[in-house]
Amino acid sequence: MAEEESAREEEESRVLVIGATGRLGRELVRASAAASHPTFALVRGASAEDDDDTERSLLLRSFRTLGVTLINGSLEDLPSLIAAVEKVDVVICAVPSKQALEQKLLIRAIKEAGCIKRFIPSEFGADPTKVQILGMDYGFYERKAEIRRCVESEGIPYTYICCNFLARYLLPSLVQPGLEAPPRDEIKIFGGGNVKAVFVTDRDVANYTICTIDDPRTLNKTLYLRPPGNVYSMNELVEIWEKKLNKELRKVCVSEEQLLESIRGQYAVPRNMDLVFVYSAFVKGDHTYFDVDSSGLDGTRLYPHVKHTTVSEYLDTLV
Repeated sequence: MAEEESAREEEESRVLVIGATGRLGRELVRASAAASHPTFALVRGASAEDDDDTERSLLLRSFRTLGVTLINGSLEDLPSLIAAVEKVDVVICAVPSKQALEQKLLIRAIKEAGCIKRFIPSEFGADPTKVQILGMDYGFYERKAEIRRCVESEGIPYTYICCNFLARYLLPSLVQPGLEAPPRDEIKIFGGGNVKAVFVTDRDVANYTICTIDDPRTLNKTLYLRPPGNVYSMNELVEIWEKKLNKELRKVCVSEEQLLESIRGQYAVPRNMDLVFVYSAFVKGDHTYFDVDSSGLDGTRLYPHVKHTTVSEYLDTLV
């Protein structure tokens, strides 16, 4: 038995990704497989034959091509969770934030299995213990903080990934809630326009995440991502965009008070939440107001070899 455990320790950690068919989840699966980790994906109906050409079927077939093992199960099914967890060393959960509390059964499965050396719960946003908008966010961050408390109370080894904004959120509209593309004539500047926020692509978040799983430096730590070329204020974002368009846009300044009034006046989610997140990042500075070194680890300093897509490169695809 001891020999088997020793041999397993010398192998690449076995990784289970939950939420594998989501946009971040699929990148985590690919990054794990690319790093030669035996990779498993928990998928509803994984045992069914995927012989059609739906996006999901094509995705699952691509996973199999990478050598990924698909396991049938769900976050609502404890036996399937325990069976899946017992096959691996590391669990990464990438379910949507609205499902954050559904990780409680997963935490129970990890505790019962007793074999997990690292759990990365579904955070992948701003640090829920640092945000200054509690009470405005419909419990968005409190749910994530509650999962942290559950993980730590059970003594489960963890790493938290705080990547701030995924680039696909708000950046495609240049932080203009309600628009689907960056404006080319007039743009709203929220607050004073000088508070910086952070954007990172799903692929880059996945690559940084996979770097942490066998790194003893990240055990029971929070990893923050603030890659060079990805930390900008609204004024800086507009300047970058104007240079790409070779055109100056009309600026409409929206004060903090006006933004708060808009938030209070719009009760429909997600439009209201978009404004809440804009307020959090670009007015309160929830991505950047604190020093990383006093709170956790800087992922870009820890893993300088990871190549990342800059905001400018991302905006090139939208010109």
